[in-house]
Amino acid sequence: MNTDTLTGIGAAAPAIAMLGVFACVVGGVYLLATGRERKRAVLMLVMAGVLLANVLIWTM
Repeated sequence: MNTDTLTGIGAAAPAIAMLGVFACVVGGVYLLATGRERKRAVLMLVMAGVLLANVLIWTM
């Protein structure tokens, strides 16, 4: 993604997505550590991985 030509939300999208990645990782690890809702915890970690891959693709 060429951030030189993007303005507004387009330029901020990778940063917002990374905040989502960190939130999903923290939430998933917390749920796994407390032993509650294992399926939801794994899904949150998978979602974090997908978001991270999207950010990596966008920034290429």
